[in-house]
Amino acid sequence: MEQSSTPTRLSGAVRDLASDVVSALGGGDPFRLSGKVTAHEPAGASGDPALAAVRVLGADVLLPAVLHHAPADRDDLAAFDRAVRAYPPPAGASPTSVWSHWAMRQTLMRLDASFDGAPADHLEPDGTWLDDASWQFLTHQLAVLAPLAVPAGDCAVFRAARRRPVDVARGFVRAVRRRDWLQAAGAGRWLVLLDGVPDTLGLETGLEFVAQMGQDDPRVALQVTAARLMRAGAPV
Repeated sequence: MEQSSTPTRLSGAVRDLASDVVSALGGGDPFRLSGKVTAHEPAGASGDPALAAVRVLGADVLLPAVLHHAPADRDDLAAFDRAVRAYPPPAGASPTSVWSHWAMRQTLMRLDASFDGAPADHLEPDGTWLDDASWQFLTHQLAVLAPLAVPAGDCAVFRAARRRPVDVARGFVRAVRRRDWLQAAGAGRWLVLLDGVPDTLGLETGLEFVAQMGQDDPRVALQVTAARLMRAGAPV
């Protein structure tokens, strides 16, 4: 039997992990990250696609604990910490990669202060790359950084989104028209947290449409489920 390629294995691991997070957000089976990723292998042992999948989904892996104010399992946090340490942003990494890693570290420390890192872990990365961004580029970057869109979020990326709700709404519409369901779902998640979103957007209907059209991708379901929970105010 021909072995699956690494990209295929990683893609499958990301889909499986996203599906588990969606189930946990919806009140399904308890989510146990430690059942997928061991926390006790060396941080350099990063060939496990389940570990890489944690880095791909980023802080959203811990979203059920964040949105439901539920204590996170200590072994799950240790497994998550292993992914943080195994995949630091390399020199010259893109802003989204740097911010995604920062969000993972901040979420880990938010849920358990004993994972407090070095002083540099508390410092925000540079956010100026969004200052003069076009609305198309802004929406794309925000969608990639959707894990930062959580209640009471306050960072340079969140502030950039707050300054431009109409532009993010335009980006949401553009993503829907381009059938980019993952970008649309990520933009929609930001929009539920922003003031000044045009009523004419019809965000709730738009999210339902995105969920239906992107139903084959559990990452879309993750973003839409998070958006709905935050929009409904349930229990976040």
